[in-house]
Amino acid sequence: MKLFLTSTGLSNPKITESFLKIIGSAPEKASALVIAYGQNEIERFYIEEAKKQVERLGINTASLNMQDAFDIKDLPNFDIIYVCGGNTFSILDKMREVKIDDYIKLQVERGAVYVGVSAGSIIAGPSIEIAGWGIDGDENKIGLKDLKGFGLTDTTVFPHFDDARQKEEVEEFKKRVDYPVQELTDDQALVIIGEEKYII
Repeated sequence: MKLFLTSTGLSNPKITESFLKIIGSAPEKASALVIAYGQNEIERFYIEEAKKQVERLGINTASLNMQDAFDIKDLPNFDIIYVCGGNTFSILDKMREVKIDDYIKLQVERGAVYVGVSAGSIIAGPSIEIAGWGIDGDENKIGLKDLKGFGLTDTTVFPHFDDARQKEEVEEFKKRVDYPVQELTDDQALVIIGEEKYII
């Protein structure tokens, strides 16, 4: 299991350097699938920006917008699964609807590196409850009841953490749950390789 959980993707040079070491091959020999849920032009723009961010590393990159029609059976294996951000509740709900959640888990089980960005990082954990927590939390407009995440790790992350503004609310959330919670600033990543966990 190789997880690379971030708030803002590969925008920090130190995070990018560590990511390249983890993928275990030369960038030009690696393949990545960027998965997102872009429902308007602004969101589609950010999907393309995420794809370019990975492509700049020399990685052969494809993108999948869950808003568009696709056949899950046509998806090959990838070395990297890159899950973008957005409204966590809507993204997870759409993943279940199009059944790409099972595909992602299988890819990670077979050795693909899972890269999460904000909502993508939250979804990797045991629950997405934290997504709606605090002053900057996502709104659960769709009324999603099943908040179970992928369970790729027992740790849930709180992305975009600002100590001055959010320390108390995160500490309060930690008291409510029985799993580890890891705060991540926009310049940090949580790396999980097997049983090993560390912060960049």
